[in-house]
Amino acid sequence: PNFLTLYQVLFEQDGVFIHSNSNDDCIEQDLLISGSIRVVDKVLFSKSCNRDSSSVMEWGQSAEERPHQGLETQHSYETEWDMVNAISFKKKTFSNGDGGQERYRWAFTFSVTDLRTITVKVDSWSSLFFKLKDTSISLPTLYFHQGGVSEFLDSLRRCAMLSDTVNKTLSQSFENLLDDNNFGLVHKLKKDPYVTTLGGFSKVTNYLYDAFRGAEEQQRPPEERADLLGEVIPGLEINHQEEPGFEVITRVDLGVRPDVQRGEPLSPEQWGGHQDPEGRVVNVPHLKQVIFKGGLCHMLRKEVWKFLLGYFPWDSTLEERKAVTRDKTDEYFRMKLQWKSVSEEQERRNSKLRDNRSLIEKDVNRTDRTNRFYEGIDNPGLVLLHDILMTYCMFDFDLGYVQGMSDLLSPLLFVMENEVDAFWCFVSFMDQMHQNFEEQMQGMKTQLVQLSSLLRLLDLNFWNYLESQDSGFLYFCFRWLLIRFKRELSFPDVLRLWEVMWTGLPCQNLHLLVCCSILDSEKQKIMEENYGFNEILKHVNELSMKLDIEEILRKAEAICLQIKGCKVIMLMLQTE
Repeated sequence: PNFLTLYQVLFEQDGVFIHSNSNDDCIEQDLLISGSIRVVDKVLFSKSCNRDSSSVMEWGQSAEERPHQGLETQHSYETEWDMVNAISFKKKTFSNGDGGQERYRWAFTFSVTDLRTITVKVDSWSSLFFKLKDTSISLPTLYFHQGGVSEFLDSLRRCAMLSDTVNKTLSQSFENLLDDNNFGLVHKLKKDPYVTTLGGFSKVTNYLYDAFRGAEEQQRPPEERADLLGEVIPGLEINHQEEPGFEVITRVDLGVRPDVQRGEPLSPEQWGGHQDPEGRVVNVPHLKQVIFKGGLCHMLRKEVWKFLLGYFPWDSTLEERKAVTRDKTDEYFRMKLQWKSVSEEQERRNSKLRDNRSLIEKDVNRTDRTNRFYEGIDNPGLVLLHDILMTYCMFDFDLGYVQGMSDLLSPLLFVMENEVDAFWCFVSFMDQMHQNFEEQMQGMKTQLVQLSSLLRLLDLNFWNYLESQDSGFLYFCFRWLLIRFKRELSFPDVLRLWEVMWTGLPCQNLHLLVCCSILDSEKQKIMEENYGFNEILKHVNELSMKLDIEEILRKAEAICLQIKGCKVIMLMLQTE
């Protein structure tokens, strides 16, 4: 023969089920079809000693197994493989020889190179859903009743990396999506989504989608979606209309988006002109408008941020602010002394304090280390960062420390250059951000739903595309919202964005408009390139440090004005 073909079984696992839910031919629902799965490496040697290899994944039904109702675990040792030459999914009927009752037998195989995505879900059992590049082919979900999903994914990853015929894109995809750390992501996300998202954002897959998307959010009534839009953009008029057999979809004729311009940063002269002889800040609305339009020159930030964050009241005099500083300084050091005075023996019996300290020490050592304020070994800035976060744990015992909080504190300490001022500004900032870090993640859930509703209003076609890619709830924006774009922008741009947001203009949800602004600039590429769920995640992650903050803010303001000035119309779409 001119060719020699060798087969090597890289992985084999029994007890892998298909849960049939078909009503065809009076077959009962929820039948369990037992089978085996294996990954086979096929190596083809030509007469000239050239080597070609490819890997295939196969599932076949156990030869002696018949469908069972219920949730029994099946052990199969003999498997009949119905091999086909191309990717296929076959559904056959045959008599079982025992009364002539019909049962189904499925078998399918596909080349690893034809695999597009894998969705992993963990419920009663781990299950896998395969999506192929050929979207016309639909494969059943496989349920691993006896475990083995991690080992199976490992074998596929090795195929992707070792096969000579597999392309680099596939290999990189498997490296990103199917490594050991990522398989455990579903557990990590449910336990601590902050650590998981911040530590491996580009690897977040459908786990995040399933972990957050509750049944009650899968299909919100139209009036709820409209109410959410009202929360996002105060003053937006939404009309409700009901008609039997119809779903009322609020759609808006947005009209032309206005052209807006950014301004210059607030100057020291302008700041001085907004204070009376006793130090009270006057004409605050105008002042906030100037800051919203252009931000602050850096030398003013140390003073003005205290007002923007509520550390100092706008109508306080200079003497009153001195008194506030004295009181806050005493209060801070009393709280700092609380954790400083805990003995080693006490700490051994205080697991929460130990856990907080351990997390803080780890995060401080990797927070903004390229910034001059925090770079180098034994940097005093790192000591202050650590001490402020530990003291915050004394201030808020219930919340303690959650990863991501160091990202919020770092710019504040950089600007204030003072431990006490940085702490109280951080407290004020955390008052705004507190729900983002709470265990139930309600703040993140609410923002993601609001953002999805807002994007749906702005661009229904783009929203529909994202929805078709299981991305309609915008979980790829999780990190943006969690730490207010801290890891997406350069350090100076973070300072500019935050001070603009703290003005509360043009609405309290500017951060959602910033998300829409970024997505508006990226939607064409996402749709033209036909990005799927994982490609969207990867693309969004790669935007980090490539964003123009002034252009983003300009477009965000324009979007807000466009929405506020729109004409509301109603379209009724018949429900399915």
